[in-house]
Amino acid sequence: MMHTLKGPGIFLAQFIGPDAPWNRLETLADWAADLGYKALQIPCNHPHIFDVQQAAESQTYCDEVRGTLAERGLEISELSTHLEGQLIAVHPAYDAAFADFGPAALRDDPKGRQQWAATRLMQAARASQRLGLTAHATFSGALAWPYLYPWPPRKEALITEAFRELASRWRPLLDAFDEQGVDLCYELHPSEDLHDGVTFERFLAAVDQHPRCHILYDPSHLHLQHMDYLGFIDAYHSRIRAFHVKDAEFITSAHSGVYGGYQAWRDRPGRFRSLGDGQIDFKGIFSRLTAHGYRGWAVLEWECCLKEAQTGAREGAAFIQRHIIPVADRAFDDFAAGGDDVALARRMLGLDAP
Repeated sequence: MMHTLKGPGIFLAQFIGPDAPWNRLETLADWAADLGYKALQIPCNHPHIFDVQQAAESQTYCDEVRGTLAERGLEISELSTHLEGQLIAVHPAYDAAFADFGPAALRDDPKGRQQWAATRLMQAARASQRLGLTAHATFSGALAWPYLYPWPPRKEALITEAFRELASRWRPLLDAFDEQGVDLCYELHPSEDLHDGVTFERFLAAVDQHPRCHILYDPSHLHLQHMDYLGFIDAYHSRIRAFHVKDAEFITSAHSGVYGGYQAWRDRPGRFRSLGDGQIDFKGIFSRLTAHGYRGWAVLEWECCLKEAQTGAREGAAFIQRHIIPVADRAFDDFAAGGDDVALARRMLGLDAP
């Protein structure tokens, strides 16, 4: 059954900052509502914006947060634990790079960071339920990513063990989200072990087709991997439960390719752009998600190496609104349909001719 996508929503992660209005949920909500957004996707790593531990323990706190947003015509689309999810699985090569994703006291304690992150995910599951949410956004983390390219020649046991371990770490968290009636949606993203359809399928098999294991669909990451991001919707629509509306472009270069040559984002052949400035076919995406009955939110994730953030946010709200397709309540040719019964069908086929 088709549904009209909900939106526009906006992911707050790229806009939270130390100064007003970016340092309080109320003022961020005022700003987003003024731009025309209808929902906020809220990260869980800024307790002064949203305290996920308190939300997990207090229905009163959750009701207050919802009330604050409702006063401004806003809802929560999803909570996000992208940074916490990253810490569920970190290869030692990346330990120092991700050390600041957790508490300062655990900076030199990888195991402690992993356990802290798992606790945060558990809290996010309970908080999502208290807030009346049905989906949650996260990253998978990665153990096998350093071995992405098959040189030296890949060893199947290495990849098998990486996904077995990844599944064992996530299985209790998936069960916790299942207990709360919330879908856990992995953003398929380079640097994560779950970065395309094949890796998602491998993980899904390792967690025994868990009913809460789903996808946050972001076409920008698929486009920069030269994937068919429209066909991806046809293949995986039953598992797509969240949607980041993010644009990207890939400009073929004689100097570097999909790996970017270690360059800054501005200089890479593949780079993220503000909505409407890149190459993503959003008309096709919104059409296919609508046709496949996607029930969730269309949420702007703004990342651009050229355009100023506030401009991107302002343009993004109108862009998403233009692309949302109000679903028809009847077929366009109903006026000419006539009757529809077995006797009429048999006469039309000449099967019951006099």
